[in-house]
Amino acid sequence: MMYKIPGHHHISMITKDASQNNHFYRKILGLRRAKITVNQDDTSMYHLFFGDKTGSPGTELSFFEIPMVGRTYRGTNAITRIGLLVPTVDSLIYWQQRLEDFGVETSHITKFANHTSILFEDPEGLRLALIVSNGKKVDHWETWEKSEVPAEHQIQGMGAVEITVRRLDKLANTLTDIFGYVEVSRTEEEAVFQSIEGELFGEIVVKYLEGESERPGRGSVHHLAIRVKNDEELEHWERQIRARGFQSSGIVDRFYFKSLYFRESNGILFEIATDGPGFMADGDDIETLGEKLVLPPFLESRRAEIEAKLKPIVEY
Repeated sequence: MMYKIPGHHHISMITKDASQNNHFYRKILGLRRAKITVNQDDTSMYHLFFGDKTGSPGTELSFFEIPMVGRTYRGTNAITRIGLLVPTVDSLIYWQQRLEDFGVETSHITKFANHTSILFEDPEGLRLALIVSNGKKVDHWETWEKSEVPAEHQIQGMGAVEITVRRLDKLANTLTDIFGYVEVSRTEEEAVFQSIEGELFGEIVVKYLEGESERPGRGSVHHLAIRVKNDEELEHWERQIRARGFQSSGIVDRFYFKSLYFRESNGILFEIATDGPGFMADGDDIETLGEKLVLPPFLESRRAEIEAKLKPIVEY
């Protein structure tokens, strides 16, 4: 049986300040904060998820708060820009004005991975792009009615994700030979891959760059997660990864989804994550989703201890 990767699942970054991060992604970018939880491997740090109305796969930007983290020293062998989809060129014009009003510098309308875009950075230097989707949003994306951004200009999930590496062909082979991505363009400096040909929400842009590897810090990307439908598909991909000689974390139950992690030959960390059960699995209500700290059942007995280590998120 042939399985296809339907696109991106989520992407996880490092922030120094959850309150500042929350303000930028919730208030300025207009995303819904779909979950406040903790890093299950280190419960002293917040794990925040922003996305569409339910934080559905393909829309999720996630952040680990590490208050003591230093700056990022940019370099190669890193995930270096995240594309976010918006509906139209009119949306880009709206966003240029909106970001300027909040003191965020943007590029002129330009091309990113051959798509009409504007480029900008969040307060910690995370590089972002808004890309005109021309209607190519994730099928299950839902408008967030309480967003401060009008529905016709809301961010509709993740588009092209840029990865910069020393060995372009190594990553290209991983994407095409293992996961069935289609190479849609290539120059000496850059190749573009799509999990489903013609669809932006599974696009990976691989850039060639020699030099020092990035030293991650605030505003850096920790990993990219790609989607699979269910446990059976996840088990299939784990077998494929191991058969190619890569080490895998094994399947981990994150409660909101199951996943596994592996590093490809340049050291880029990928996660493969199931679509379900999703952020409603803990009984969180659709109206109040993301409003309070929620812990998966296996951490609930430690709530008092966990909350004591977390600094409250300040809304401003």
